Amino acid sequence: MICDSHFHVFGPAARYPYAGDLRYKPPHAPLEKYQVEAKKLNIEFFVFVQPSAYGRDNACMLDAMREVWPASCRGIVDIDETASDAALERLHAAGVRGVRVNVNPIKPPEPGFATSMLPRISRLDARCSELGWMLDFLTPGWLTRELFPTLEKLRSPFSVAHMGMFPARDGVPRDFVGFARDHPRCWVKLTGVYRISSAPGFADAAPLAQALIAAIPDRLIWGSDYPHLSFPHVHTDELLELLKSWAPDAAARRKILEDNPARLFGFQAGG
Repeated sequence: MICDSHFHVFGPAARYPYAGDLRYKPPHAPLEKYQVEAKKLNIEFFVFVQPSAYGRDNACMLDAMREVWPASCRGIVDIDETASDAALERLHAAGVRGVRVNVNPIKPPEPGFATSMLPRISRLDARCSELGWMLDFLTPGWLTRELFPTLEKLRSPFSVAHMGMFPARDGVPRDFVGFARDHPRCWVKLTGVYRISSAPGFADAAPLAQALIAAIPDRLIWGSDYPHLSFPHVHTDELLELLKSWAPDAAARRKILEDNPARLFGFQAGG
C-alpha cells in the first residue's frame, strides 16, 4: 500500500492554460499515464501537488483528483492567502489537505527575501491550522535555512520538499537535520533527489537521506515527483529502488511508504 506523497499531473494546454513566468516547458502528463506507472509499482495512495506551471489555478489537479477514489487521494494546492472561507471549504470537500509555498528552487540568494514571505506564511498558517491542513514548502536550500525561525513558530504541521533543496555536494546540512529532529511538526519529503545530486547514481545524496532516516523515521514521506520535470532520464521505479539502499530495513521503509503518510494525510488501509 505505497503512498506517492508528491507528484504532478499536466493536461492539454488548450484546456488548462499555464501561468506566466514558466520555469520549465510543461509536458503532457495526464493522470492516465501516471496511473499505469503507479499500478506497476503497487502505489495505492496519492497526494497530488500543484505544479508551479499552473500558478494558483488548481483546475487540472482538482479534475484529476475527481477521477481517483476519494478515500485514496489528497491534494496540496497553491492558493492566495486571502481566499474565501467558502473556497477553502470546497477544496476541503474535494480532498485538499494543504497549501504549497513554492519558490523557484534555483533562485539565487536574495537579502530580505525570507522576510517578504512572512505575511503570506503567517496568514496561511492561521487558516491551515483552523482546517487541520498542512503547509508544504519547496524552497532553495539557502532559503530553507533562513526560514527556520519562521517554521518553528508554525501552528500547522509542515513538510519540506526535496530534502530541503540543499546541494548534496556541500555535505550533510546538520542544522537542517537537527531542526527537523527537534520540531515535531516538521515532516521531510524524500523527493527530488536528482535536483540536489551531482553524482552518478545520486550517491552524494545518500548521507543526507540516511541522516534523516536516522533522525526522524516517523516523519519522513516518499514521493516520485512524477513526471520528473527537466529530468526525463529519471524513472520512478529507480527511485523506489534507491530508497531500499537508503533504508535497507523493511520496517523503516514501511514507515516512509505507508505508515507515515497514512498518519499525516489521514489514509486508512483498505481505503
